[in-house]
Amino acid sequence: MNSFLRAWLCAIAMIPVIPATTIAADSSDYPNRSVRFIVPYTPGAINDFVARLVAVKLTDAWGKQVVVDNRPGGGTQIGTELVAKSNPDGYTLLLAPTAFVVNVSLYPKLPYDTLRDFAAVTQIGAAPYLMVCNAQLPVKSVKDLIALAKAKPGQLSYASTGSGGSAHLMGEMFKVGAGVDMIHVPYKGLAPGLTDVFSGQVSCTFGTQVALGPHIKAGRVRAIGLTGARRSKSAPDVPTIAESGIPGYDGSGWWGVVVPAATPRPIVNKLNGDIVRLLKAPDVRERLEGQGVEVAGTTPEQFAKLIRDEIVYWGKAVKASGAKPD
Repeated sequence: MNSFLRAWLCAIAMIPVIPATTIAADSSDYPNRSVRFIVPYTPGAINDFVARLVAVKLTDAWGKQVVVDNRPGGGTQIGTELVAKSNPDGYTLLLAPTAFVVNVSLYPKLPYDTLRDFAAVTQIGAAPYLMVCNAQLPVKSVKDLIALAKAKPGQLSYASTGSGGSAHLMGEMFKVGAGVDMIHVPYKGLAPGLTDVFSGQVSCTFGTQVALGPHIKAGRVRAIGLTGARRSKSAPDVPTIAESGIPGYDGSGWWGVVVPAATPRPIVNKLNGDIVRLLKAPDVRERLEGQGVEVAGTTPEQFAKLIRDEIVYWGKAVKASGAKPD
């Protein structure tokens, strides 16, 4: 080997090797292009509202477009799988709803691993549901409903938006906690179920405060309980189901942001910091609370723990309900 070649090889060997992960982990110029925010639901309703509000505020903060991309289907599996298999570079985010953890127990096999394939960024917020009954039903509280259901086993019913959905599981948790026998009547959405609750064909149902509020004010249904662990600021006069006869009952829906598992930690941290910051803005908090959403803004570690805990919690509800996917 001639002296020139030997010197050249020695020089090359002295150049420090920078791991690819280190290069990818640099978030100093992130984001430098548009970001996709996957929502595993159709446009409209509370899920879309939450995502679009966050997307608009991130766009303002970054000067780069955050595009909401609705990918419904498969009980949220289609959009969720898309994110799980996307490049872990911080340019594809997922709005993770309660179904993100419910599906672990509801479906025999998912096309992704909920714990292994995602990294938690932050919980955006949570929204308890209202339990409402037909206005003519002779009940004014959860205790009244439990007493009536025990007096008439198998004669009262509750509507849901489908087998395995939030309302179905909340109803089954109610039945188990209260020790009552009520009939589950699934529908293809909240509206047809509500119509039958209005007419008295179905006794009760569960829904968000925004969806049910106008009907409560109009006297079509009566709110008797809140599914969350504590009372809501937007419905302070409605007692929780937990304080009304079923201790420990907690069936809040929630939303958060997750990314593919291999996303560099500096990018996860930047996403967390920027989203938590915007959630603290008075106008954002006001708009979310106006929709019945209690703002969270947690650390990645706190959200990861919530996901693990909720998989266990909802797993018990799925088992108790015997729910199967539609």
